[in-house]
Amino acid sequence: MADAETKKKYENLKKTIEKHRYLYYTKDTPEISDEAYDSLEKELRAMEEVYPELKAGEDILARVGAEPLKEFVKVTHKTRQWSFDDVFDFVELQKWQEKTNNFIRKAGLTNEKIEYCCELKIDGLKIIVEYKNGEFVQAATRGDGEVGEDVTQNVKTIKNIPLVLTQKIDLICVGEAWISKKDLEKINKERKSAGEAVFANARNLAAGSLRQLDSKVTASRNLQSFIYDLDEISTEIPESQSAELSLLQKLGFQTNEHWKVFTTVDEIQTYYKNWTQKRHSLGYDLDGIVIKINSKKIQDALGYTGKSPRWGVAYKFPAEQVTTVVEDIALQVGRTGVLTPVAHLRPVVVAGSTVSRATLHNEDEIRRLDVRIGDTVILQKAGDVIPDIVSVIKEMRTGKERVFVWPKKVSACGGDGSIERIPGQAAWRCVNKNSFEQQKRKFYHFVSKKAFDITDLGPKIIDVLLRENLVSEYADIFTLEKGDLLALPRFAEKSVENLLSAVQKAKKVSLPRFLVSLSIPQVGEETAYLLAEQFGSLENIRTAPFERFEKISGIGPIVAQSIVDFFTGAENKKVVNDLLKYVTIEKTKTTPDANAKSTSKISGKTFVLTGTLSTMSRDEAKQKIRDRGGNISSSVSSKTDYVVAGDSPGSKLTDARSLGVTVLSEQEFVDNLLTD
Repeated sequence: MADAETKKKYENLKKTIEKHRYLYYTKDTPEISDEAYDSLEKELRAMEEVYPELKAGEDILARVGAEPLKEFVKVTHKTRQWSFDDVFDFVELQKWQEKTNNFIRKAGLTNEKIEYCCELKIDGLKIIVEYKNGEFVQAATRGDGEVGEDVTQNVKTIKNIPLVLTQKIDLICVGEAWISKKDLEKINKERKSAGEAVFANARNLAAGSLRQLDSKVTASRNLQSFIYDLDEISTEIPESQSAELSLLQKLGFQTNEHWKVFTTVDEIQTYYKNWTQKRHSLGYDLDGIVIKINSKKIQDALGYTGKSPRWGVAYKFPAEQVTTVVEDIALQVGRTGVLTPVAHLRPVVVAGSTVSRATLHNEDEIRRLDVRIGDTVILQKAGDVIPDIVSVIKEMRTGKERVFVWPKKVSACGGDGSIERIPGQAAWRCVNKNSFEQQKRKFYHFVSKKAFDITDLGPKIIDVLLRENLVSEYADIFTLEKGDLLALPRFAEKSVENLLSAVQKAKKVSLPRFLVSLSIPQVGEETAYLLAEQFGSLENIRTAPFERFEKISGIGPIVAQSIVDFFTGAENKKVVNDLLKYVTIEKTKTTPDANAKSTSKISGKTFVLTGTLSTMSRDEAKQKIRDRGGNISSSVSSKTDYVVAGDSPGSKLTDARSLGVTVLSEQEFVDNLLTD
């Protein structure tokens, strides 16, 4: 057993290690060399091997990684975790300020000094860390805001998260775990050498590292953190966000040093523009700034919506743009035979991921941009998702660029490769409707989530089934036998059983999904729901005349003719009849309740959804709109009533602003329109 002197030496050694960790990782002012620090840890480990009873308290060497966990345990947060609403330009920022000022007036706090604490928005993963009597006890991910995952062992490996605070108090704090660009580059280089897939960006790496079941893997990734908020504390809560940041630093946490306090939105805008230009100068990724009303008294008075604090907002950086070169332009055959020109680009990293292709949409878009093979172009990701060529830098042309000539024949169309321009449209299509390329894309669509949703039947399996002639039309999927599939290479018994089980489950389908699956030209998901609501049954749709379709709001003459042509075609009749031998179309509620439809705020209104929703899925939101008599559109036009913008909205948000369409945040959508 260790004597009193040994115990004291051990405690002093732990305190010394914690001190130098803090100086190195938090203050960036090391007083000893790395080698000297390593020797301190070595000495502590040696003492613990001789006197294992000394480890009764917190094991600070656990940061190098504990034993792998079998699974993550769910943690219910003691304080609800919120996410900030976003603004994307100065006009939206001003509107947010006006809204908060109105709340402040209503709360009777007009005599309070209004300041704004601005912080950098680190692109990492949110963590919630709890301390009891000054000692680290638990860490969790944000999860859904109410329940997260216990990542205690992994967060212990983050060396600038103190295991012991400078004060013996209880608190719960919130911060961001992140990985530096330098470490991302190093890890990706190692993975590439080992033949492993590289990480797209630092945030993905941080998220994957924090959710490792083996904390030794996490420890090897060199995660770091910035703590920026206090959820709970056993002592007096600071009076302002700026005071809170100062307290967090005194307690031993690393806070981001670039925060500032301002009194006007003009000052905030200057700060924002400055960091928009400097965002790549730091060793970690940023995706905007966070603006908080500095006074805790005002924060408490403003409170929260169902999703976000009213006293704060995230001001996102513009979509990132880069330049690259168009190396080629090729035509891609879609499931309906439509030809889409695709620009093959010199690979370039934009918004954190490598992009090598971008759609050029159609022949008219190529002409509008005047894009040529060999051109240097400006590329961006709309909403950080869809690669899009914005413009051509024509002054970069050397004269060797080649104008793309639309071909007369395309081999991927099959047959003689003939193509034709679709009357009244900018698109071209294959004359032959049965090329292998087109067939496989039809099958991909048929089993997709929005159609029959056969999850175990992916593109690679469909390709094999088509090549082996096990399927040639949709109905063949439902006739597959176990013996057919086991005879194919690389098909194991368990995977075959899973596939057949998924096929069996898919034999019951709703009318809208059935219509979507057929790849009827001009008929997408929203039109399918509209048809189901108007006609109620497949038979009514199959036998309806052109005039009946044309009268429906949202279906024009081109779509109406396409539907009639499809269901009167002999080949399509056979496809549908063969499917109905195996498939049952479920009776679903397709027509809203009459009273709900007449009294709902949504009734008759047209909605477009963009971005990621946090409180519900896109499909759930669409169904809520339909249930209340509203309509869904996939594109924004002057006839659109509302655009609901979630996280990372795309070009639809820009279209809405340019057309003057009302834009709703997710919370505004829920609070104002779903509360009938």
